[in-house]
Amino acid sequence: MSRRSAVALLLVGLAALFVIVVAFRKVNHDSRSAAEVHGPASQFYGAILPAGLRAPDFSLRDQHGRPVTIREYRGRPLFLTFLYSHCMDTCPVEAQQLKGALDDIGKNVPVLAISVDPPNDTPASIARFNAEQGVGDRIRWVVGSRAQLARLWKKFGVTGQTKQAEHIAHIFLVDRRGFERVGFPAQQVTPEDLAHDMNVLLKE
Repeated sequence: MSRRSAVALLLVGLAALFVIVVAFRKVNHDSRSAAEVHGPASQFYGAILPAGLRAPDFSLRDQHGRPVTIREYRGRPLFLTFLYSHCMDTCPVEAQQLKGALDDIGKNVPVLAISVDPPNDTPASIARFNAEQGVGDRIRWVVGSRAQLARLWKKFGVTGQTKQAEHIAHIFLVDRRGFERVGFPAQQVTPEDLAHDMNVLLKE
């Protein structure tokens, strides 16, 4: 099994546990400091990814036709996720979670959304999606041909959108050195958790 596949399985497995963890954390918020005395605890709320897992590089275009790469974000942490502009359920919720996290952080943190429906994610449909979600250009999309994006999906261990199956939806936090540090199943995340983990990376 490849490390990418292992990461994908890890995130799927953690999704079921995430609700329990969130509930436990809310109940024990005031006692977290005392609990940490008894053993090491992660500074992140999301799933910690394997050390040295560099975000795959690419050279594609954004929704405005401008070149976009991972390399251009070196020196700044970023959110990286996977969306399609005609989605009526998961993707709008995910966009709102990211919007809420950005509002909580209060800083201009980049967000890259890799298209998982390349034939239908047009500049017009992406602009409409971003406007409907109230994110404007805060979410920058990565677009291309299906062949180009399929190679990228494989590198990230996700799947594209099809008529038969919903795409795998994750949110990754990439640090300023270009390494994937934290992952969240998109269906089990809150703006507060995203903001917390990004603030950890911003302080590094």
